[in-house]
Amino acid sequence: MPTDKNPLPAAPEDKSVKATAGKKILIVEDEKPLAHALALKMGHEGYVTQICNNGAEGLKEALTGGYDIILLDIIMPEVDGFTILQELQTKKTKTPVIVLSNLGQDEDRERAKKLGAVDYFVKANTPIADILKKVKEMI
Repeated sequence: MPTDKNPLPAAPEDKSVKATAGKKILIVEDEKPLAHALALKMGHEGYVTQICNNGAEGLKEALTGGYDIILLDIIMPEVDGFTILQELQTKKTKTPVIVLSNLGQDEDRERAKKLGAVDYFVKANTPIADILKKVKEMI
């Protein structure tokens, strides 16, 4: 048992969490289990996350929330991801957007990138660790 004269050694500093502390991620995803898993993983890395489960909420939050990055699904209730990308482009929002979708066609990828998405992942083929790696590269 340690005493004041013989304290336990300090834990090594986790620089990755320090670098991400306070960085805000908006997750616009209607699949609640995936949204929750993304938020948990990002939270463990020190990011602050906000989940919106439909496109209307996501668009409003994206335009007002001051996020460092947005993870965006394409097929969602109320407002789809392409419309959100279009609105962000129209408003000249500089927040990087990574699309997470089950639409895997080249036309969908190209359309998203033309509308300003910095990357595009097919959810069914992409581990959350790969998404996290891209987020770390971007912010």
